[in-house]
Amino acid sequence: MLSRRSFTSPLAGGLLSACRAASNAVRLTARPAKDAAGCEPGLHPLGLRSERDPQLYVPKSADPERAAPLLVYLHGATGSEREGIRRLSGLADELGFLLLSPASEGGTWDGIREGYGSDVRSVDEALQRTFGKRRVDPRRLALAGFSDGASYGLGLGLANGDLFASVLAFSPGFIPGGSTRTGRPRVFVSHGTRDSILPIDACSRRLVPELKRAGYPVTYREFDGPHGVPPEIARDAMKWFLE
Repeated sequence: MLSRRSFTSPLAGGLLSACRAASNAVRLTARPAKDAAGCEPGLHPLGLRSERDPQLYVPKSADPERAAPLLVYLHGATGSEREGIRRLSGLADELGFLLLSPASEGGTWDGIREGYGSDVRSVDEALQRTFGKRRVDPRRLALAGFSDGASYGLGLGLANGDLFASVLAFSPGFIPGGSTRTGRPRVFVSHGTRDSILPIDACSRRLVPELKRAGYPVTYREFDGPHGVPPEIARDAMKWFLE
């Protein structure tokens, strides 16, 4: 079983072998709609479950008359649906993008533990409800995550590159296996040089070259710091997503 504690093994085997097994379990079916009911600015629980319910944040700066950019944020291990709101809602206000923050059913995402399954379905349902509430620009639809969420986001995002135009991975460890890749999303990766949880040499410094060799356009940012997402990295990443 792959976990963030065994993140070196799929890297040693290479990106292609890590993603070689085909599985429909990781495929998302939700797609942006031409029409949406519309919803007011603010924080909207999506009503999918009583606990750890996905949250959609709609900033006042998002023009309701136009299709808006959407960023889906996946939390790190032990995180919750509040992590994306806490980390990125201020930038959503400033830059005018919709922010969807789902949560894993357990302490981390299923693909990090036993394989893709219920968390994929939860993200799919959250996207479906989001697309019903606001018009989304399919050219500016991104999947982002931190730590375990970054690893999971790379697996989910590369497998659904026909949906996500961009994938952003803040301090990833590895790419979970059990999926085939679709499309060719561009990728943003950041990592701290003093990360003691997912050390940079064993993670992003090996992962980024693998992604480039596989043909993905990658923007890579290293920073002097521990396991985290510094404000300046978050800002640069959001501007990159909106380019």
